[in-house]
Amino acid sequence: MEDWRHGGFGLYLHWPFCASKCPYCDFNSHVAADIDQTRWAHAYLAEIERVSAETSGRVLNTVFFGGGTPSLMDPGLVAAILGKVRASWPLANDIEITLEANPSSVEAGRFRAYAEAGVNRVSMGIQALNEADLKRLGRLHSVAEARAAFDVARDAFARVSFDLIYARQGQNLASWREELQNAAAMAVDHISLYQLTIEDGTAFGARHAAGGLRGLPDEDLAADMYLETQDILSDLGMPAYEISNHARVGCESRHNLIYWRYGDYAGIGPGAHGRLTLGGQRWATETPLSPTMWLEQVERAGHGETARQVVPPPDQAGEYLMMSLRLTEGTDTGRFRMLSGRELDSGAVEKLSGLGMVERVGNRIRATTSGRAVLNALIRELLP
Repeated sequence: MEDWRHGGFGLYLHWPFCASKCPYCDFNSHVAADIDQTRWAHAYLAEIERVSAETSGRVLNTVFFGGGTPSLMDPGLVAAILGKVRASWPLANDIEITLEANPSSVEAGRFRAYAEAGVNRVSMGIQALNEADLKRLGRLHSVAEARAAFDVARDAFARVSFDLIYARQGQNLASWREELQNAAAMAVDHISLYQLTIEDGTAFGARHAAGGLRGLPDEDLAADMYLETQDILSDLGMPAYEISNHARVGCESRHNLIYWRYGDYAGIGPGAHGRLTLGGQRWATETPLSPTMWLEQVERAGHGETARQVVPPPDQAGEYLMMSLRLTEGTDTGRFRMLSGRELDSGAVEKLSGLGMVERVGNRIRATTSGRAVLNALIRELLP
């Protein structure tokens, strides 16, 4: 069995446009006054046709529209893309098709049209349930608008997730605890929780370098927020299945599980990455970051990729370990051995086990709750 089948096969489509650029965001997103969605449709459909010819016959498990703000896409464009997807691959009976949305771009009619096109899951970027913090984060919606958008999404889709950011300016443990309780009370089945990080090249990065952004929680408080999150959401029936993601049983993001279980995924759109097993080798694929460059390259050269790179088996083993340790289920040691040709460093495993950072469960090594909070350090120990 080819290794990618352990994780499945998914399709990621990147829509690079937003209504505004959030000050903390270092994603490949751009603000544009005018978007020729017909031209973009031709490019996406051409790329789907090209990639599907290379992966003909594979069962497609998931589709993910990421961004940017894909809820700014015309519903007709989403319908055209999904029509092409259905004509290009056999689909899993339970295929998951996710679209990211911002509350400020939610319209009931638009959401119904996405659902009719085949979208069955929405991931909403709510980010905070506090008016002052929404303004600090540069969000265009209010708490009331976020709640209303969530209700619209719940009415249109079987599955709805939303994101929150913690370790914000002036935030303390008590206020985060209250916010989590409010979030869980919204009849949600999946929540993604991300610590605010200050990235170079963002507005927050520049502000922080100039001595701004006062009141950010220190590392100890941020760690306490993370650990408190695990306890609160687990008690509410939404345990962590990955470092930043919590879900009720059966409501996990199947698309993201393909990444974390190290399956294959095709990446289409500006800045999209992929991993594809072709001809017995695993290839890393990338695309130009610039929307204009990507679009023109698809039209001119007939493909939207930069040069592909072979991922050697030892590197695959390292990627698999880094991704799978993020999951509560952990790393299959036999699969690591098959990819790398060697066992995991038993000395490092025993050391980390003695520190309460990892545990052995059958043929798996998994990080404990404390270990997942310092995962990068664990990986450095296991992959010197």
